[in-house]
Amino acid sequence: MVNETERHLRADAQRNVERIVRAAHAAFAEDGPDVSLEAIARRAKVGPRTLYRHFPRKADLVRAVLDQSVSENLTPAIERALDDENPLHGLTALIEAAVGMVAREVSVLAAARSAGSPMTDLSATYFEALTLLARRAQQARLLRADLVPEDLPRIMAMLTSVLWSMDPETEGWRRYLGFVLDGLSPAAATVQPPAAHVVRTARTRNWLD
Repeated sequence: MVNETERHLRADAQRNVERIVRAAHAAFAEDGPDVSLEAIARRAKVGPRTLYRHFPRKADLVRAVLDQSVSENLTPAIERALDDENPLHGLTALIEAAVGMVAREVSVLAAARSAGSPMTDLSATYFEALTLLARRAQQARLLRADLVPEDLPRIMAMLTSVLWSMDPETEGWRRYLGFVLDGLSPAAATVQPPAAHVVRTARTRNWLD
């Protein structure tokens, strides 16, 4: 049986974790991906030993920050998109939500790459939802019929690549999202070569890798 003291200790530990993750999120955004764990500990007002007890490696902390962002931003967007009666609207809203999240988390994603923290499993659920919505939109003849699942991560990579050339706070990426969505309309469709097979090499990245 857990006594009252143990409950307090567990609650204190959880509060410390939340403070560290929030502080790390702010530190990556303000100070960049190379901010030290010691600086994050100071920002969170905890000792370095407390931080290292919960997050032994920087990759662990970066992953926690991204998990939190996905949970707060992308997971609800996936649920709303799948519940949308108009699959094209749901597809569009979900792509917007994902690109917007990546724009806000540019520094965190850079920290993830630097720390060697894999993000593939985070994007898997997103692409499952995106594929389902695309299939529904095609069945409703709202989306060009030649789009295949292999196209979706490449389209996302195209959209997120523009973020590195502009101030993400301007949301200038919406212009290019509009261009892409216009091209996915059945009315604008022209015959295209078949999609290439996915080949993972050192030069290819997932949009969340």
